[in-house]
Amino acid sequence: ATELDALRYFLDTEARMAKKKWIADATKKKGGWHRALHVPEGEKIPASKVAAAAKKGGKVGREARLAQTLSHLRGK
Repeated sequence: ATELDALRYFLDTEARMAKKKWIADATKKKGGWHRALHVPEGEKIPASKVAAAAKKGGKVGREARLAQTLSHLRGK
């Protein structure tokens, strides 16, 4: 039973670590956000464009809301 408990603990820990690093998978395709908002890569995306996109549905709206959330996490 001890080995089985150790295995369960290990698998549970791995699952939690995978959940912690979800943002790395969410930002894989670089430049797609700029293309969707028609802003050249290398330029900063205006907050007004992000706010307008956040009101839309689908993938663009979801990504815009994520961008707004992540902007609040960054230390200033």
